[in-house]
Amino acid sequence: MTTNSLTTSRGAGRAGDKVFSGAAMAAGCLILAVLFGVALFLVVQAIPALVAPPESIQGGHGFFAYIAPIVVGTLIAAVIALVIATPVAIGVALFISHYAPRRLAAGLGYVVDLLAAIPSVVYGAWGAAFLAKEISPAYDWLAHNLGWIPLFQGPASATGKTILTAGIVLSVMVLPIITSLSREIFLQTPKLHEEAALALGATRWEMIKMAVFPFGRPGIISAIMLGLGRALGETMAVALVLSSGALTASLIQSGNQTIAAEIALNFPEASGIKVNTLIAAGLVLFVITLGVNMIARWIITKHKEFSGAN
Repeated sequence: MTTNSLTTSRGAGRAGDKVFSGAAMAAGCLILAVLFGVALFLVVQAIPALVAPPESIQGGHGFFAYIAPIVVGTLIAAVIALVIATPVAIGVALFISHYAPRRLAAGLGYVVDLLAAIPSVVYGAWGAAFLAKEISPAYDWLAHNLGWIPLFQGPASATGKTILTAGIVLSVMVLPIITSLSREIFLQTPKLHEEAALALGATRWEMIKMAVFPFGRPGIISAIMLGLGRALGETMAVALVLSSGALTASLIQSGNQTIAAEIALNFPEASGIKVNTLIAAGLVLFVITLGVNMIARWIITKHKEFSGAN
């Protein structure tokens, strides 16, 4: 290669670097601008509901009295989903990455990934038409035998469309997200770490505890938080499965509601201050999701010494 061609190649490489750097910077700025625009729109449209007289808001006690039960219902459904999905997802991810034969692991991975492609309305229809009816006898048993616990206080819903059913449906929906991300993290564990633990006499489970989990902890947290974001914002599945009503501590009674489902069910017919109220509810969900992501980022940063990037 001649000197002129080498110089030309270096000049083209520098130009390509500058173009890529500028495009990446523009994409980052665009994301921030869109986020700021969404937040500004929500704030502007929510102000009328926040300053409106209490009697003009649904329920007649003001916006915060209106939104508080829905926020609690949203958090309850999301927590139920994570409590059910997280251990199952991590177990499936470990089986695929460290226990299953290679051919079986590949097939299971495809099946898990396929679950993430199913539309949420399909999950909702399955929950409303099949799961709610089949799980209703279990709710009757819980009310009869464990009714002294507030979470299972009766009478149980005859239709089975409760916040617990909604949480179970959400857990199935977030399961492939947590599983797929955790599986990829587990597969990235340095082989030298695993082989060193096994060489010291550790069993496969002890090796996973000493090498895989510490390495994958930030990734697992990220996967769980991503699943939590899906659970917090899910709309159609919850709207189809949950018989909304007043806030109740019981998970097997009819009642409770989530912010996303409240907006989806009421926005088409809303007008006037009701529209502003629903947008204000969306602002609350926006703030909750932002707070969850900030907490997740703080946790990941706190444990960054375990990250494979370091």
